Amino acid sequence: MNRHIQAGEIVRLESVRKTYGESGGRVDALAGVTIGFRKGSLNAIMGPSGSGKSTFLHCAAGLDRPTSGSIEFEGRDLTKLNEVELTKLRRDRIGFIFQAFNLLPALDVTQNVTLPLRLAGRRADPARVREIISRVGLAERSGHRPAELSGGQQQRVAIARALVTDPAVIFADEPTGALDTRTAMEVLSLLRESVERDQQTVVMVTHDPVAASYADRVVFLADGQLVDEMHRPSADQVAQRLTRLGAWDDKRPASPVGGGY
Repeated sequence: MNRHIQAGEIVRLESVRKTYGESGGRVDALAGVTIGFRKGSLNAIMGPSGSGKSTFLHCAAGLDRPTSGSIEFEGRDLTKLNEVELTKLRRDRIGFIFQAFNLLPALDVTQNVTLPLRLAGRRADPARVREIISRVGLAERSGHRPAELSGGQQQRVAIARALVTDPAVIFADEPTGALDTRTAMEVLSLLRESVERDQQTVVMVTHDPVAASYADRVVFLADGQLVDEMHRPSADQVAQRLTRLGAWDDKRPASPVGGGY
């Protein structure tokens, strides 16, 4: 295990920098980010457009390589893995949920949910699959294709698909962005349940203060840097903090940033 990782952390970014462009046109999407995420926690990543949220998520999940720094996942440095090793780790230990549901239209609910297992050459346990589909409220729709489902139901399929491999971490990019308020609350409750019931770790990028209020910890990014964090905040507290991010560089963060939770 790397000396940087802290007790209880399952993912840790250490001095992570991601630079795009050359010479005079270079831009730091991430500017030396250090932070850890503990097992069994729901974490929200917030910040204005262009703050580096998506780059942060892609680097943390091993979808993109940082320019410098290290990213530890269960004690392994992702920056030292080759593409085959990264692909296997993402397939076996990481779940993904996106704003676009990314379901295959020709497959029904059960087939979409079990797709990651089939791609990994693993046999799906029918009882386990039924249990997960039932948990997301789709037991009566397991034979339906995406076109026969509402947006909220399609996102539930995506959550079940992320859960079926029993991943160590679920990375979610605006998972409620395309949903109405009531359906979004149902989806967030499912993510909260996966944290509390299965000790899953969820790292979720969101722009919605209400979605962030479901998190144990909300981390704020601005200009590629961590500038503040809040623990178990209300939606109003998150919204108020977001309005002040424009002037973050004139102030010190209100609380220490970078440790695990």
